Amino acid sequence: MIKVYLFDWGDTLMVDFPNVTGKMCDWQTVQAVSGAKETLATLSKSCSVYIATGAADSSVLEIKLAFERVGLSDFISGYFCKANLGLTKGSPDFLKKIISTLNVPAANIAMVGDNIEKDIKPALAVGINPIWFNPNQRERLSDKIREIHKLTDLYR
Repeated sequence: MIKVYLFDWGDTLMVDFPNVTGKMCDWQTVQAVSGAKETLATLSKSCSVYIATGAADSSVLEIKLAFERVGLSDFISGYFCKANLGLTKGSPDFLKKIISTLNVPAANIAMVGDNIEKDIKPALAVGINPIWFNPNQRERLSDKIREIHKLTDLYR
């Protein structure tokens, strides 16, 4: 049973505009991914929701500010990033430190993300349930990895 959902940030919960630089909290325009608010509102009623991001130049406060701008921060229990973990996302150690911090068995945690290398493979390596967010329906990875095409697929 999943007790904790870890979500990637860019292009999973918020649109990562490719031609915009700097910290997302300072961008002129920010946008939640379709279905993000409904999904987090629903999941946060029965599970804890955290952000596990590779954003290396943003502090926890700056990440939270970006989520506040799109109305998602009320559903998020906390944020994990290089600034507070001291590790870079994409390695199993990043997720191991989150597991240790949360003190929840890996089998009760899901990692939702759009990047196979930084989200899915590290989750598999540490025993976290990987959920590949594949809105463009790229080629299927494996029948063993749960795949969703819309965020609302997580609870429907």
